[in-house]
Amino acid sequence: MTTRQSREASPGLRIQPLMLLGESLRRLNPRSLARNPVMAVVAIGTLVCALYTGMAIDAGRAQAVFASIVTLILLATVLFANAAEAMAEARGKAHAGSLRATRGELTARRVTQSGEETVAADRLRRGDRVRVVAGELIPADGEIVQGAGSINESAMTGESAPVLREAGTDNSGVSAGTKLLSDELIVEVSVDPGESLLDRMIALVEGASRQKTPSELALSVLLSTLTLVFLIVVVTLVPMALFVGIETSTVMLVALLVCLIPTTIGGLLPAIGIAGMERAMRANLIAKSGKAVEIAGSIDTLLLDKTGTITLGDRRATEFAPCHGIDLVRLREVAGLCSLQDPTPEGRSIVVLANEQGATLAAPQDAEVVPFSAMSRVSGLDFADGRRWRKGAPNAIARQVEEAGGRVPADFETLVERISRHGATPLAVAEGNVLLGVIALSDVIKSGIAERFQQLREMGVKTVMITGDNPITAAAIAAEAGVDDYIAEATPERKLELIREEQAAGRLVAMMGDGTNDAPALAQADLGLAMNSGTQAAREAANMVDLDSDPGKLLEAVEIGKQLLITRGALTTFSLANDVAKYFAILPAIFAASVPALGALDVLDLHSPESAVLSAVIFNALVIPALIPFALRGVRFRAAAASAMLRRNLLIYGLGGLLLPFPAIKLIDLFVGLFF
Repeated sequence: MTTRQSREASPGLRIQPLMLLGESLRRLNPRSLARNPVMAVVAIGTLVCALYTGMAIDAGRAQAVFASIVTLILLATVLFANAAEAMAEARGKAHAGSLRATRGELTARRVTQSGEETVAADRLRRGDRVRVVAGELIPADGEIVQGAGSINESAMTGESAPVLREAGTDNSGVSAGTKLLSDELIVEVSVDPGESLLDRMIALVEGASRQKTPSELALSVLLSTLTLVFLIVVVTLVPMALFVGIETSTVMLVALLVCLIPTTIGGLLPAIGIAGMERAMRANLIAKSGKAVEIAGSIDTLLLDKTGTITLGDRRATEFAPCHGIDLVRLREVAGLCSLQDPTPEGRSIVVLANEQGATLAAPQDAEVVPFSAMSRVSGLDFADGRRWRKGAPNAIARQVEEAGGRVPADFETLVERISRHGATPLAVAEGNVLLGVIALSDVIKSGIAERFQQLREMGVKTVMITGDNPITAAAIAAEAGVDDYIAEATPERKLELIREEQAAGRLVAMMGDGTNDAPALAQADLGLAMNSGTQAAREAANMVDLDSDPGKLLEAVEIGKQLLITRGALTTFSLANDVAKYFAILPAIFAASVPALGALDVLDLHSPESAVLSAVIFNALVIPALIPFALRGVRFRAAAASAMLRRNLLIYGLGGLLLPFPAIKLIDLFVGLFF
């Protein structure tokens, strides 16, 4: 089982009951309670009931038993809310712990002016350089400044396949705890101890430095306002009751207040936020703040690189198209032989296609390989007898053919345009001054990507493909993938310009990148997702980093963010609907005995005012642990328009939250009524 599989297999809920109770009790301190105003009011109500119980016992009152039971139930309500947050943090600690454990007792060969010294990894500072040889673990997050090597990143990502990292490229980033399998590297440390992306995430999920997100703050203000309103309502009941000659009990009023205020969402709100970040971490997405996960769910525009995100990333040869009068066998042979020593994926795919079509290729002994050059944009073979075979960009090959005294066939441009219109990249092949034909290199669209874009479209998210391809090829791929728009021949400046245009129109924008030239756009975007294998500049500019370095992860980040927002909205709707139902369920029962006219409103026909209050507070307490799995797992995400999600939310969680308390409270009352 891989590291990732083991992390996903461990549900994180296997926290020991005694440990959970201890964590819940520890959070009863005033400083912790003050962060959650709703539960702070419940805690204060619990203290008031406890004091009243003590006074009732001293006075020998019969209400002492009733008051003590209410006190214990209210205490349980607070503890259940604390347990929800503790369980969410436990899940995060479980995943973070499995990553943190990879650090172990790492040591490093720190490079100094006088040579090298062996030090503990936690003594490394930003800017230090360390030497890592094959078979050793990389001691700290950093960037390769010298060398290249194959690295096993399974300790971080769960994937056992090694990856190549090289200095001076967009794949120069390395992480602590990963293992160098080959060669030797000089790595420059990019973070001080405790400041790595993983350390930040651990602090977030453990709650040590978790700050509320904007929408969470707004919801907290709403819940606090509702709590204040219901507090005023309950307080005003006292003079109103005295006016009509009804004697009110302090314990009953406190219990009524707790049942009316939004305790369910108040108790689960912190757990929902922590669980959202934990789900992101389970997907190997390291968010620098909870806000990043939340913004991912509010994105309006998604900028996606074509290569690696929409396509598989490696272009593959799919067709040999000879010019008029040229034998297909000859084109296939020349193209295949020119590609035998081509190390690129495209070159290997040409050889594979030629072999599949029946070619028998053997490397010629009297030929010198001409490597690809960005200046000439061609590669090929030079033979001892003066023959020259070339393959490369169509315009470059055509120019070389004309310079050698040859003629470009009349149908050559037609072949190039046809291949481009089908979304492939044309590669021309020439033998001396004879242009033989064109190879089609096709970008393979990822399976199911069009369906995912359709889902995003249904949710109101606009997708824009960014590619360096020519407009014809870009248009063909965009049409096949089903994106809403595309930008061809894109430059870093154009990416930044587009992000600013979208933001100026009031939209939230997300994009991904891995190179230094992507850093400005990543910093400008509302959600910037950087690849962990990318440059340090890109990782610092982004507010989310993908440990898997999978460009397609941006789509998953959006889905995780939307699930967080949907879960928060669904449970808020359920909680508020619960409060309305509890109001109509217990208020008539409390006053029906003193005001017979209210008896008609006692639809549940509860046994007594005491049993009505106890039944309501018991239900109010039990609904929190019952909903903890929903808060931690998240409400099931389904791609749909905002209006459709709202209707579904109101139907399931609004109507369900309104109806559930009536039968539940009645059933509890049937049991409690045996004693009161």
